[in-house]
Amino acid sequence: MRAIAAVLFDRDHTLTIDDPPYNGDPDLVKPFPGAIEAVAAVRAAGLPVGVVTNQAGIGLGLLTPEQVEAVNARVDELIGPFDTWQYCPHAPVDECSCRKPAPGLVLRAADALQVPVEQVVVIGDTVMDVGAAEAAGAIGIYVRTDRTRPSEVRRCPIVVNDIGAAVDWVLQQQAGDAA
Repeated sequence: MRAIAAVLFDRDHTLTIDDPPYNGDPDLVKPFPGAIEAVAAVRAAGLPVGVVTNQAGIGLGLLTPEQVEAVNARVDELIGPFDTWQYCPHAPVDECSCRKPAPGLVLRAADALQVPVEQVVVIGDTVMDVGAAEAAGAIGIYVRTDRTRPSEVRRCPIVVNDIGAAVDWVLQQQAGDAA
């Protein structure tokens, strides 16, 4: 197994409850169950943490960058602090290099944290999160949620039942690296 140097989390439906979708109001941010404890455990282990998130609401004209940044600041306040925030403002039709499953966000986050991308773990609730990790050369962990489809689970090499189990996997790998 590879050494782990940083952990990146998806935002919506991994760190926060995605309700309402395309949320632009910081007062409506609610941590996903287990997210606060999971991020705290990663930080306590001495690993930098970041967020990589598609924010298509900007590209679709539903949100402004300022709204997304205000929501991100609230997430940082409730769950963080996070060492880097990387978000894609493009709509799915834009075919950019940063929208997950493209590797851009993961590569930018690894660069911002000054860690080798192959030592980064990405934790998220979609195959796009895992795909972005794999495209960048990082490790992806798929977290099951109430929106999980069996076809997605079959496509992901590491699948866990919740964010806490994802962090447990990371910490077990890190402990193995230290041994």
